Amino acid sequence: MESQQTRVLVQLRDLILKGEFAPGERLAEIPLAEKLGVSRTPIRLALAALEQEGLIEPSPTNGYMMRRFTPREIHDAIAVRGHLEGMAARLVAEHGVSRQLSLDLRACLQDGDRAVNKAEMTYDDYALYGEMNDRFHKLVIDAAGNFALARAIEMNNRLPFASPSTMLPMQNTGDERQKWMVYAHLQHHRLVQAMEKGEGARAQALAEEHVDVAQMNLEYALERPETAAQLLPAMKIVLGKA
Repeated sequence: MESQQTRVLVQLRDLILKGEFAPGERLAEIPLAEKLGVSRTPIRLALAALEQEGLIEPSPTNGYMMRRFTPREIHDAIAVRGHLEGMAARLVAEHGVSRQLSLDLRACLQDGDRAVNKAEMTYDDYALYGEMNDRFHKLVIDAAGNFALARAIEMNNRLPFASPSTMLPMQNTGDERQKWMVYAHLQHHRLVQAMEKGEGARAQALAEEHVDVAQMNLEYALERPETAAQLLPAMKIVLGKA
């Protein structure tokens, strides 16, 4: 069930980011279940997760509906995540990486390598990468040992497009999308190396730089509205509504 649940979450997130649903549109469980060929249970769980990510919101008539975003909301949320996770990475490097933490982080790197290092990624690969990515970021945040910081990150992740995995399907299709994924995962490798070496300043800089891919996607769409519908269809929700 967990694997199916993750796959459904990835598929729904992808549909949202491709602009399949209009702002304010109600997202009903039964039609979505029929569309994806699954039962209502994974749909219900996925919608709850998408609300936590800030992509959808409760509907006044029960259930959920699409949120309306502005470019400034998305930019600010991504920027804040970079600074907060940068602080977490620095603290981990300064505290020292335990043997168990190192093993757990390297297990994440191996899972990510399996997902991105292939000819073409499938939804199952994106699901695997999404699970790994969430686990990786949680390991770093938990290892920082700062409750206030962890709470701030949790709250920020509820803002539109702020959580680490939300942006995964937003890049261009095909080879271009996968290139961005490979680049992002290479940053994971470099971050682990910096933390294991106790390089606090470098770890912080790498974690802050890690969100640049998401910012570049947003800026590309806003600067090129004529191609945004092809590259980032979800920007139909925000273009011209700043």
